[in-house]
Amino acid sequence: MKKIISLLAACALMLGVLSGCADSSKPQEDTNQMQRYTAAFYDVFDTVTTVIAYSDSQETFDAQMEALHEDLMQYHQLFDIYNEYEGMVNLATVNRTAAQGPVKVDPRILDMLLEAKEQYKVTQGQTNIAMGSVLVLWHDAREAAVDGIGIPPEQALLDEASAFTNIDDLIIDAEAGTVYFADPNLRLDVGSCGKGYACEMTARAAEERGLTSALISVGGNLRSIGTKPDGRFWTGGVENPWDPEAMGNTGKTLAAVNLKDNGAMVTSGDYQRYFTDAEGVRYHHLIDPDTLQPARNCNSVTVITSDSGLADCLSTGLFCMTPEDGLALVESLDNVEAFWCLTDGTTQQSSGFANHMVQN
Repeated sequence: MKKIISLLAACALMLGVLSGCADSSKPQEDTNQMQRYTAAFYDVFDTVTTVIAYSDSQETFDAQMEALHEDLMQYHQLFDIYNEYEGMVNLATVNRTAAQGPVKVDPRILDMLLEAKEQYKVTQGQTNIAMGSVLVLWHDAREAAVDGIGIPPEQALLDEASAFTNIDDLIIDAEAGTVYFADPNLRLDVGSCGKGYACEMTARAAEERGLTSALISVGGNLRSIGTKPDGRFWTGGVENPWDPEAMGNTGKTLAAVNLKDNGAMVTSGDYQRYFTDAEGVRYHHLIDPDTLQPARNCNSVTVITSDSGLADCLSTGLFCMTPEDGLALVESLDNVEAFWCLTDGTTQQSSGFANHMVQN
């Protein structure tokens, strides 16, 4: 699902760079012959992936970006629920065939699904990858909208589809590496976790290949690697969901945040993927599992933790919870902080969020 975060000190990424290049717009911040490079990709997860990194040469950076892009493309195809690819069993294949019998899947699919099932319990059912039968109705309604105006699905159809969203019907055999649907009408939708998981795994692989200083944004799912060469943290910003003119403006963020040593930051918001009905009511993509309607508890939730996949799952779940329940959940978790933009125009933050904020 679409998660949007401003990148502070990263305006070069917004220029639509197609390949890595040295950033000569400002003095280099290197201390050991490390130079700053940027890259962007437009063909994975239906969003823009941007990377800022420090490297010892253009050649080294280009090799890193080629491998990083290949990793992301693999995850994009594996987690695609709409298209199948030759020679690959992906989630579209699983949705089509898993009710017929156990389907052998790639370990990356298996690990992501296991993590998603765990986060279902952590978020008290608010992040549920088994809601595909409901979410496809909302997806089709968004796709059918004309000039941003559409018709929401009928509640009766949503209620009918909700009968097929029991995550216990997703049977995973970790030892055999298989997935099976006990309900033939079950359908997976991993928009709440797939992109964040891919961002995390891609960052870890890049680190293993020797990348030591970078900021990766996969459609706004931020993951830092190390620090800048001078020891400063990479930073991200919480966008203002109430001011359309502030979107993408790093000078108008509500909070600037340090991503300390391999930190992750993800925002779920109601201001990007949506349509309105003829009366102007907004219907965004973050669907409350209880009402089957767009959640109305807040306008955005930002999560900071050390794992992008976890942050992705939590931001979705917290968005669908009441601010009170969400805050209680965050306070019960280790190494997790969150920031809410509430529907009354106020904000709420967990007790340790301020410790991550950039001090002016």
